[in-house]
Amino acid sequence: MPAPGANLRINGPRLWDSLMEMAKIGPGVAGGNNRQTLTDADNEGRHLFKRWCEAAGMTMGVDTMGNMFFTRPGTDPDALPVYMGSHLDTQPTGGKFDGVLGVLGALEVVRSMNDLGVKTKHPIVVTNWTNEEGARFAPAMLASGVFAGLHTEEYAKARTDLDGKVFGEELARIGWVGDEKVGARKMHAMFELHIEQGPILEAEGKDIGVVTHGQGLWWLEITLTGKDAHTGSTPMNMRVNAGLGMARITERVHQIAMSHLPNAVGAVGQVKVFPNSRNVIPGKVIFTVDIRSPEQAKLDAMKAEVIRHANAVAAELGLRIGIEEVGHFDPVTFDAGLVKTVRAAAERLGYSHMDIVSGAGHDACWINRVAPTVMVMCPCVDGLSHNEAEEISPEWAAAGTDVLLHAVLETAVIVD
Repeated sequence: MPAPGANLRINGPRLWDSLMEMAKIGPGVAGGNNRQTLTDADNEGRHLFKRWCEAAGMTMGVDTMGNMFFTRPGTDPDALPVYMGSHLDTQPTGGKFDGVLGVLGALEVVRSMNDLGVKTKHPIVVTNWTNEEGARFAPAMLASGVFAGLHTEEYAKARTDLDGKVFGEELARIGWVGDEKVGARKMHAMFELHIEQGPILEAEGKDIGVVTHGQGLWWLEITLTGKDAHTGSTPMNMRVNAGLGMARITERVHQIAMSHLPNAVGAVGQVKVFPNSRNVIPGKVIFTVDIRSPEQAKLDAMKAEVIRHANAVAAELGLRIGIEEVGHFDPVTFDAGLVKTVRAAAERLGYSHMDIVSGAGHDACWINRVAPTVMVMCPCVDGLSHNEAEEISPEWAAAGTDVLLHAVLETAVIVD
């Protein structure tokens, strides 16, 4: 079948209105959102999404991890569905667009298809994946990870938040334990629209990011143990300073990432210092190292160098050291055919575009393991995300969703 004509466009104002309406649920304190997974706000957002999807003529399915699937039938009952979607949950101080654009953009694609009277051979499914953020229940991309076989359902449902509340119990509390077996659904393809969460597209003046790869990641939690001591009365040569060890390792992580450019990043993120008193030399520090690259060889090399240097620093300063691997996924290569489809859609619509690597993890990274998958990105102002000041323009949202519409229609096959 020929590709859909460039005259097909989504209803941009309707999409923007939906984004703003969803943003009223779980408002933050500074203009963004706090709609963390399995909270009452998440429940309210799910119900609004359900009402909108059912009003668009779709039927709902929910699996036992709370993943929501809304289906628009195709003309061929034996054809595998084309999926699109993202997540509705947010960070504690999240923005109005991270994840949500991908869910409501997918809904807008179906609404526009209804407006245009478009039928497809393949069914189309709009998806909300549970707990992508991992802000309340770690790890991130939890339910899509169960769907793709990365985690067991038992493991996922046993995750606890900082208050000791259990994922499985909270999912039941808000009423979103479905009856479908997780991962039983088969997909023809999966598309995820997302804001970039980085500054590249805006800096390059591009409307669309065609996501070819996703970075692999290692999170290493390092514990250094020295000796608490008074900062004023302990001679410099008699200190066993865990804080100094962390400082040296932090600098080295930066140097390691710089030495592997391009396509390498690294930093120390979370830090806990004990006893965290202004006049006590730190006797213990726990901190996470986050290193990422879309190239497996670089990722492995950086991890090895961080571990080697951290052990050397500890030995030099007389510190005890423990290193725990607390997060990992390999680099992702998205489906070449779907990448070509997204690129062609952007060109057909007249949108400027460039190939881009996703610096963050997304549900698409896990689904890519079980079905052909690709991502479409739009710019965000100053690359800011995971922040209540996160912002995009209505034009960027519409452009990304236009490309999603065209790529999905080509993949799902328009029929007369």
